[in-house]
Amino acid sequence: MSFLLRCPNCGVRELTDFGFGGETSSRPSARPQSRELASYNYFRRNVAGRQREWWVHRSGCQAWFLAERDTRTNEVIWTALPADAPPVRSAGSQEGHR
Repeated sequence: MSFLLRCPNCGVRELTDFGFGGETSSRPSARPQSRELASYNYFRRNVAGRQREWWVHRSGCQAWFLAERDTRTNEVIWTALPADAPPVRSAGSQEGHR
């Protein structure tokens, strides 16, 4: 299923202009245990609902940005450069946030 995505620098474009960078996740501690590092590198929650994700505008400005998208409908709730992104909500406040 295709959808439109808004680059914070270039505006709305077709999904084919972008590259998916995966869902966001919390970085491990400065000296992570092997299990914590493996979880960070390989485990993805892949929720059915709202999820914060990394995208790159590969056919445009080449900028990496964040998007919050409902994975059930592909509705894009917002997009923003990392410095402008809304704060991450606590785990219990909304499904799919980290």
